[in-house]
Amino acid sequence: MPPRRAFARTTAAVLGLVTAFSLTACGGSGDDATDRIDAKNAGGDSKINLGPDQDRVSTPKVDSIAALVPEAIRERGTLEVVGTTGTAPPLSFYATDDKTVIGVEPDIATLVANVLGLKPHFNTVDWANIFVGLDSGKYDVGLSNITVTEERKEKYDFATYRLDNLAFEAKKGAGWKVSEPADVAGRTIAVGSGTNQEKLLVTWSEQNVKKGLKPTDIKYYQKATDYYLALGSGRIDAYLGPNPTAAYHVASAGQSEIIGTYSGGGADVRGEIAATTQKDNNLIKPIQEALNTVIKNGTYQKVLDRWGLANEAISSSELNPKGLPKTNQ
Repeated sequence: MPPRRAFARTTAAVLGLVTAFSLTACGGSGDDATDRIDAKNAGGDSKINLGPDQDRVSTPKVDSIAALVPEAIRERGTLEVVGTTGTAPPLSFYATDDKTVIGVEPDIATLVANVLGLKPHFNTVDWANIFVGLDSGKYDVGLSNITVTEERKEKYDFATYRLDNLAFEAKKGAGWKVSEPADVAGRTIAVGSGTNQEKLLVTWSEQNVKKGLKPTDIKYYQKATDYYLALGSGRIDAYLGPNPTAAYHVASAGQSEIIGTYSGGGADVRGEIAATTQKDNNLIKPIQEALNTVIKNGTYQKVLDRWGLANEAISSSELNPKGLPKTNQ
């Protein structure tokens, strides 16, 4: 994930657009037809469920893994999950009833709790209080698009569950792909000001110019809707932003496609999103084993598919892998 302040700027902009989608899909909590929107480019269900009745993917308890959970948590019977709904769909956000927490993060947390034989209890706070609550022991685990960093590893343990990707989004049928800096030479690409995505694009453009290639024409807009209007009219060739929000827009609007992704950790580190616990509290190992269980049995993939994030899947969960260096904070 890009540095949190930068990511927040981008997701705040995209939230305005996604909220517009949600409003067109909203109705009373009992009206199933208006709780679902078309997932025109989704690989699984043809609808994205925004309602409170999620019918979440579930998986059986694994006794041998559940036995590894600290006794106090087993006796309590709940897994206290903390996150923020201040990000855009499909990460963690409120359903159409404005109180049920839904998204890829709570769905994965539910699978972990299933394996551990616990009931997930979702606590929503602002970003800073995720870590305050983990420090105090108020919450057991954070699942909130938290990237592994070397600085955070000094205080927390991590079990990875998704790649941290950036995405280039272009008009459907654009006919070009992005896999390296040369692919953006001479292109007009929009990006959020002050974000890690902007830093990446500027760096790539400078590298291209040094090699005698054309610079990238970088554009900035005030609102997410402006980015997509520009994309649809051909005024820009692509928009570079966080992969989850781009994937959600692709699936829900059906007018664009992701033409390339790049690690949020840059060229040297594979950025990864991870379940986060207080360091050395003996919970991260059973969480990691639970994640590997659901990866192997296919329920993890079902969750990613239903939210359009199949391209962020990992093959196994790692404990405390190499994180973004402190210089990237």
